Amino acid sequence: MALLPRLRQLMRRPSTASRVGARRPTTAARRGDTLHEDALRSVLSDDPNNERAFAALAEIVRRRAAESVPDGDPLTAPSAEHERQRAADLAVWSLGEELAGNPRAWYPLIEVARLSVRDDHEGTVRRLTTAAERDTTGAALVAGLELLRSAGQPVEAVGLGVGHWRPQEHDPEVARQLVLAAIEAGRPLEAKQFVSSLDLYPDAAAVAPLKAELTQAVARAEQTIPGT
Repeated sequence: MALLPRLRQLMRRPSTASRVGARRPTTAARRGDTLHEDALRSVLSDDPNNERAFAALAEIVRRRAAESVPDGDPLTAPSAEHERQRAADLAVWSLGEELAGNPRAWYPLIEVARLSVRDDHEGTVRRLTTAAERDTTGAALVAGLELLRSAGQPVEAVGLGVGHWRPQEHDPEVARQLVLAAIEAGRPLEAKQFVSSLDLYPDAAAVAPLKAELTQAVARAEQTIPGT
């Protein structure tokens, strides 16, 4: 079963008193990673976009979810391994959705989008859009563009960038990702316009090397157009 249908199936189960993705109380002896988990959750409560803290907490919930899947018959080991991977992904998905409830959170949305990019196009774009809207630096937009490009969706990346890029304010790395997406989408003329938009950046000297690099990339792309 694909990840998204499996998640929907789990979400249709009767709800419990515990928070989604939260550590459940237990009467057993505290595990070695429990104090670490509590500390990471505290960090993420203050800064839900702390990438290192999210990665560390995701590793804990991923490992715990994978360990909850029984080994089963040795003859079905590949199936059991697949179940462990799926359980781990679902745990990280739940964690990301939980943390994304913070209106300042954008990084958890990126991580959930990473899990959904293959089988939930609409949901992925929605999450990346929300992430870009929550972040004023452009870091979320860079991550979203990279994700879509890596998934072979440059057209969607261009659409996301056009709708949210603010050249005067955002990290210039947005320009790189957007220009490359336009080239990959077969739109070198649009890519050239994106390069020109770097002129709006307040520090011209700072973006001059990037502009020269992208100008060359666009020129090479234009050479592939018949008749040019």
